[in-house]
Amino acid sequence: MTTLSKYLQTRILWLLLPPLWALFLFTIFWLYALPLPSLAYALAVCLVFSLPWLALDFYYWRRRHLQLQSLAPVLQVDFHQLPQPRNQIDADWTELFLNVCQHKQQQLEEVRQSNKQMQDYFITWGHQIKTPIAALRLQLQGEPLEQVQEIEQYVEMLLTYLHLEGQASDYVIRQCNLDEIVQQAVRHFAPQFIRRRLRLNYQPFEQTVLTDQRWLLFVLEQVLSNALKYTPDSTPSRENSISITLEPPLTLCLADTGIGIAPEDLSRIFDQGYTGINGRAINYAAPSLPNSPNFPGSQKASGLGLYLCRRICAGLGHQISASSVPDQGTVIKIDLSSQERVWE
Repeated sequence: MTTLSKYLQTRILWLLLPPLWALFLFTIFWLYALPLPSLAYALAVCLVFSLPWLALDFYYWRRRHLQLQSLAPVLQVDFHQLPQPRNQIDADWTELFLNVCQHKQQQLEEVRQSNKQMQDYFITWGHQIKTPIAALRLQLQGEPLEQVQEIEQYVEMLLTYLHLEGQASDYVIRQCNLDEIVQQAVRHFAPQFIRRRLRLNYQPFEQTVLTDQRWLLFVLEQVLSNALKYTPDSTPSRENSISITLEPPLTLCLADTGIGIAPEDLSRIFDQGYTGINGRAINYAAPSLPNSPNFPGSQKASGLGLYLCRRICAGLGHQISASSVPDQGTVIKIDLSSQERVWE
């Protein structure tokens, strides 16, 4: 709809009034047998004087219309930047708009405060519960220790999620020794590698990367945790393994020989809350792989780990991707050469 048509819509009653008056006067002149040329002359004079007034009214109306349109992005920041009302109706609409905005702003502030209090509570709870978990780790060995490590990992996921949602990610970007980060992640899961007889293929890279050591370590631990979760124990007939390699120019690859990812799930594994077929399965074992009472794939997934990895990699300027072949394994690649950060 053009600006002129919008204007005509707002002035429709005014524009209909002159023809009605002309019809009324024509009826009076005709009933009293008055000369019609006089009426035509009077109407022509009125029309000549009305057109400039109409053009001026359209000019001011259009200027006001464009002014209000240009304020749309400004009002999203400060809703007090409304133009001065020109009449009582404008004043009423302005007052109504300001009251609604103030009420909404108050509601949003209350929601923010409530969310912040809840976030602070969970962060405090997460840090407090890590103390008894650490004490349990010192007392347990074998599978019970791995269960405690899993609890610890879920707590760390919760804290990481709260940090990211609260914009408290505090990235510290600097040159880091990649081998130190990888070895720290591997040591965390060393008991599982040993107990389940999984082979680790890894040779030191002797490479530094521009990243945040703490956050990249979290990503590697999540990826390793998933690889272990969906890779069965080694058996005399089949040795399963996890490989950590570095592809040029600077892409870290973590590959496993696990159950893989279904093709229909592959494009969505980094979405928040998405678990896919493997994550939803209970007591799952791929047909071509041996059943094992210790196969971690029988556990339900949270759909949060890889989502957090994607967000953290975006904040660090890295790119993370996945490829997989069902029943053969999965490869997660983290391109550490890219530095285009996306602050979410």
